[in-house]
Amino acid sequence: MHTQWLDSGNTAAIVAGTDEVGRGPLAGDVVAAAVILNPKIPITGLADSKKLSYGQRQRCCTAIMENSLAYAVARASVAEIDKLNILQASLLAMWRAVEALTLQPEFVYVDGNRCPRWPYASKAIVKGDSLIAAIAAASVLAKVTRDREMAALEADYPGYGFAQHKGYPTKKHLAALAALGPCAIHRRSFAPVARLL
Repeated sequence: MHTQWLDSGNTAAIVAGTDEVGRGPLAGDVVAAAVILNPKIPITGLADSKKLSYGQRQRCCTAIMENSLAYAVARASVAEIDKLNILQASLLAMWRAVEALTLQPEFVYVDGNRCPRWPYASKAIVKGDSLIAAIAAASVLAKVTRDREMAALEADYPGYGFAQHKGYPTKKHLAALAALGPCAIHRRSFAPVARLL
């Protein structure tokens, strides 16, 4: 299978994909990853991270880290999200991830409908995590990283249920937020949090 899946007319030799995870949650950083897959070693079972089970994501994540030509994970902090807005923070996180790659790409596929303002030749693809293998790989890496971080933050901020909902506005999270008030990792610019301040 070709590494790209789609858009095989692209002739760039070193192609990266980037995606972010965590635009919707009320808490925690937005995390992005960038991946340059090895065309000779396809990742078995790779798909959009949202379509994979927990176990499949973990296996894919390990395979991506072991077999890709380069990968990097970056973020925009809660403070940056509140200062910039979530869209700009997401673009910043993706820029940081691509910039951190040890092998710099000739072309970058970006999940979504816009690219960061950067020097890279690039193309934004809506639902790119279902269409471009390198974006799917980035989505898996970003999701596994962020999920693990949110689970670890449960110990620092008990009672909110971060290990279960990862900061998304579930009924349990909203109930905990109302009972306990916002903690240090809540996004103050998001309406359900702002209402409680």
